[in-house]
Amino acid sequence: MRLAWVAAPLVGLAACVGALAWSATDNGDRDRYPPLDLFADVLARVEHDYVVEVDERKAMQGAIQGMLASLDPHSSYMDPAEYREMQVTTRGEYGGLGIEVTSEDGVVRVVSPIDETPAARAGVQAGDYLIAIGGQSIVGLTLNEAVQRMRGDPGTDITITIAREGVDSFDVTLRREVINVRAVTWRVEGGDIGVIRISTFNERTSSMLQDAIRGVKRDMGGRLRGVVLDLRRNPGGLLEQAVDVSDAFLDGGEVVSTRGRHSDERRNARRGDDLAGVPMAVLIDGASASAAEIVAGALQDRNRALIVGTTSFGKGSVQTLIPINGGRDGALRLTTQRYYTPAGRSIQGAGIEPDMEVAAQRVDAARLQRLGISEADLPNALDNDSGAQRRAPHVPDDQPPADWDQDEDYQLRRATDFLRQGLVAQRLRARAG
Repeated sequence: MRLAWVAAPLVGLAACVGALAWSATDNGDRDRYPPLDLFADVLARVEHDYVVEVDERKAMQGAIQGMLASLDPHSSYMDPAEYREMQVTTRGEYGGLGIEVTSEDGVVRVVSPIDETPAARAGVQAGDYLIAIGGQSIVGLTLNEAVQRMRGDPGTDITITIAREGVDSFDVTLRREVINVRAVTWRVEGGDIGVIRISTFNERTSSMLQDAIRGVKRDMGGRLRGVVLDLRRNPGGLLEQAVDVSDAFLDGGEVVSTRGRHSDERRNARRGDDLAGVPMAVLIDGASASAAEIVAGALQDRNRALIVGTTSFGKGSVQTLIPINGGRDGALRLTTQRYYTPAGRSIQGAGIEPDMEVAAQRVDAARLQRLGISEADLPNALDNDSGAQRRAPHVPDDQPPADWDQDEDYQLRRATDFLRQGLVAQRLRARAG
């Protein structure tokens, strides 16, 4: 099954590669396959001359990883154990710390801690670098290797070393848990606003969203003035779940289109808005990525919601999970398509810009160059094929006053204010013309 997300001794492998190159030559495809000759030569030389005996399987997996990493930041190879773990993760329950991570120049960087997990409770933040586990450096490891070290039996402790902007590196000891990700939570704010929080897009997100919508309707009755959909710190997940979530709030029409070398597709919502047109505000920030951006872009372009917060991460590509030999030899996670919002926008590198820019905390004008990481900062990131550029660092239009209580959520406060004041409905009507 392909999921939109979006061994042998070296001498034997060298011989096989050489045979493939020879076969290609026989078939008249010499110009297409010359790197195979070079690869076979290097492979044989490493096995014969390297200072110590080579771990052949590890060397080959490293070669595959290197090839895929040269393509873009999101293509990778998973060995059979990693593939099995990934399948567990997308089901929303696994053992670990609850951190969504990426790799930046050989260093693991936190995209977002997942709500209500050991990492979130310990104060791990988006943008933190993880530089050591158990006192041993993980700098230079592949992302999969680093994640493997963080995984372990529930109930066991692990110490991670964090490098954070502006402070000395420090250790945090966490206890691994079975991470049973509750992808959707909801509550009532101030008696008239429903707040629905989506923390990730796993296999259960859309069904849990339906539970949340029913709960908001039941508890609010006729007093529902608006709904805030909170997608902040949401690192994304499954493409089909993003489509289903968007579908819940749209009355038909396009949600997203995807384009690749071999196929173009459009995904549409079904008729019927589950909130019956109740005004919506969607909260995003720099850690809202991938599937979260698909939802935000769809609701923005379709004039269904006002987007509030700060510019999103900017991951505009779709990865397909391709099992090898039925998963017995692992799987490829390969970038196969770009996605586009209903208006045809690619957000790759540029992100979704909010309609109402609101910062979570006060921004120091002297530190604008260090305001987190985006897709465009990752090694080998794809270009934006429509030429869109990410907005340069700047002081946001709206930010908390100097005496704001840091324990209060300023972005959420502003979103609920906009709904109660009728600004959301007013802006959406004006945008519709």
